[in-house]
Amino acid sequence: MSYGENGDGAVGYLIGEEHDGLRCMFTMMNNARLNVGLQGVAVAERAYQHAVAYARERVQSAPVEGGGESVTIIKHPDVRRMLMSMRAQTEAMRALAYYTNSALDRSRHHDDDNTRGYNSRRTDLLTPIVKAWCTDLGVDIASTGVQMHGGMGFVEETGAAQYYRDARIAPIYEGTNGIQAIDLLGRKLMRDGGAAMEELLEELDDLPDSVDPEIGEIVAAQMNANNTLRRATEWMLDPANNDVNRKFAGANAFLHLAGTVVGGWLMTRAAIAATSGAKGAPSPEFLNSKRITARFYADHILPRANMHLETITRGGDSVMALAEDAF
Repeated sequence: MSYGENGDGAVGYLIGEEHDGLRCMFTMMNNARLNVGLQGVAVAERAYQHAVAYARERVQSAPVEGGGESVTIIKHPDVRRMLMSMRAQTEAMRALAYYTNSALDRSRHHDDDNTRGYNSRRTDLLTPIVKAWCTDLGVDIASTGVQMHGGMGFVEETGAAQYYRDARIAPIYEGTNGIQAIDLLGRKLMRDGGAAMEELLEELDDLPDSVDPEIGEIVAAQMNANNTLRRATEWMLDPANNDVNRKFAGANAFLHLAGTVVGGWLMTRAAIAATSGAKGAPSPEFLNSKRITARFYADHILPRANMHLETITRGGDSVMALAEDAF
């Protein structure tokens, strides 16, 4: 996908009319993009497992509360922070990838025409997010895995660096992640005037009240993040905001905002299901770990939504301000 196709430029190409051949191409590419998103999930999971195994056996430094002999590093709070960040984001990525693929199945095989159409719109909207958000996070998580191993992670002996190299290609092929962000903003949001995004936002807000205080706090954090995504969407669609360069300068941040919020919604649903005693769960410990991981996501990952909103609404001018010959 090039910026200059048909002489229309990036925006014209991405939000203009499609001919039959182009639709066929996008069908093939979208399937590949969902697969690449799963690659991001897979390498993140493997990097996390590798880091956990190392943290359980590596002995270094006394506990931060003082005294005693050196302990395994998994007992240190900052190591726990890194591991929980890897774990929570990987779970959110996996949930988003599975959710999108299940919508794809319903769009093709459900008996009801309206349901097929609803899920087709949902799949189209989420596909660039799965591809870009999951692969970008795959790189970040694999990098954290290297960090977890310290200097040993940088060299080849532990294998942690291999996961980082494996992850790094995924944001590039099947349409670079910058193109995915433009696709989300141009072909998915602007083309239908935000109709598919509005359907998603309405579903994001449909979360049940809970008498469980912890679940209530997770839901409250999620509802705030939903509102942030709505504000960003309204800003992008505001006809008074007609500076196209300024909007597309925030396309990457908008994609990551959407991924963060929808991933959080799926984590919140998992926490609610765990609290109600999900059928087929292997153990109470498993359900409790789901609650804890969702709470970490709400506390540490969802606040990034506000950062992305600031980047979207305030950052465009500085992106384009420097003259070309000043670079």
